Amino acid sequence: MSKEQLADLTQPQRDRLAFVELRVRFIGEIRRQDLVSRFGIQSAAATRDLALYKELAAGNIDYDSKGKSYVLGSDFHPVFDFPPERVLSWLTQGFGDGEPVRLKAWVACESPSRLTHPELDALASVTRAIHHESPLKIEYHSISSGCTEREIVPFALIDNGLRWHVRAFDRKTQEFRDFVITRIRRPVVLKGKQLEPHESSDQDIQWTRIVELELVPHPDQPRPEITEMDYSMQDGALRLKLRAATAGYILRKWSVDCSPDHSLRGHEYRLWLKDPLAIYGVKNAVLAPGYRSPDQQRLEAESD
Repeated sequence: MSKEQLADLTQPQRDRLAFVELRVRFIGEIRRQDLVSRFGIQSAAATRDLALYKELAAGNIDYDSKGKSYVLGSDFHPVFDFPPERVLSWLTQGFGDGEPVRLKAWVACESPSRLTHPELDALASVTRAIHHESPLKIEYHSISSGCTEREIVPFALIDNGLRWHVRAFDRKTQEFRDFVITRIRRPVVLKGKQLEPHESSDQDIQWTRIVELELVPHPDQPRPEITEMDYSMQDGALRLKLRAATAGYILRKWSVDCSPDHSLRGHEYRLWLKDPLAIYGVKNAVLAPGYRSPDQQRLEAESD
């Protein structure tokens, strides 16, 4: 599809075709009803949009007569240049699925950009595997073990504030883990391959466990009332309910002092976790600033 062909279409048409591409690339399939529901158009118009996209982008979608849907074609080449932030907003928050054009901001605004972005083809394979509940064969690069081949069963994306992970069961280690998406290479969705009961997300204890955290102004910081204002605290505290699998990331992102005696110093530590025992047993609690498990505290006390 050329830019000239796109330019000949109306903006609503381009938005609908962009939606078709997003659905097929990152979910793996699209039905007429998806267009009808999203844009409030008639079934006949949705059929014409799908036929038009197939005509203008030959090889990008194929019709699956068994599933009565359009699926990702074997010779897919993206037509629309979606920024990674836009795709992730659509995947996780449900907006931003129109044509990716730069619009003039309503007010002057500057926001910090991420230093890392997932490669969209790798992200697309991950999200299609999640949608189809299929294993994913990957080449994974880690600092500790280098490059390894493995099969994972992904079920959710996690934004840790700095980079994107996928939560998955790892068939190599037989445990649930987080995989950094930028470190995934050569992903292949193993569609139709059987999953085992112990690989499903409801068997992931760290994912299903909900921890309740109470964050308060750091006792060593001046003007606690300002901190209460900044974080919209109620009765002097900010109360959160988080999945255990994400708790360490969030506490690190917001520089929450998780030491039992609020001993961390520095202007960045404006919050203190009032009860560090709330994250006892959380695997990624090691990421939480200053956190020491009861076992560590006991060993420290014995060595004094």
